[in-house]
Amino acid sequence: MDVERAKQGPFGAPIAHGFLTLSLLPVFFESSFEVRRSRMGVNYGLNKVRFTAPVPVGSRLRARMKLLACEPIEHEGLQMTWQVTVEREGADKPVCVAESLVRRYP
Repeated sequence: MDVERAKQGPFGAPIAHGFLTLSLLPVFFESSFEVRRSRMGVNYGLNKVRFTAPVPVGSRLRARMKLLACEPIEHEGLQMTWQVTVEREGADKPVCVAESLVRRYP
């Protein structure tokens, strides 16, 4: 990354790509809670994704997850819709808000 060039850009410093931030969602889920009585989880996709603020390189991030829906699906599974809000330490607004679809099977 060209730091000097990034300083001339709209954010004044190098920032992480939005999809890098989005790729952390499975890590946030795994480190937040334990799912029992499930042999398999599947990342089914995303409904909505917004990158609402830049993430300067070296930032510390955390996520808040809210279960919006939990519905039965075929093969005795469950589909959960989660609202995930990724926050940057010291920032006053989130850096990413997404609806993540996760399927779990017994």
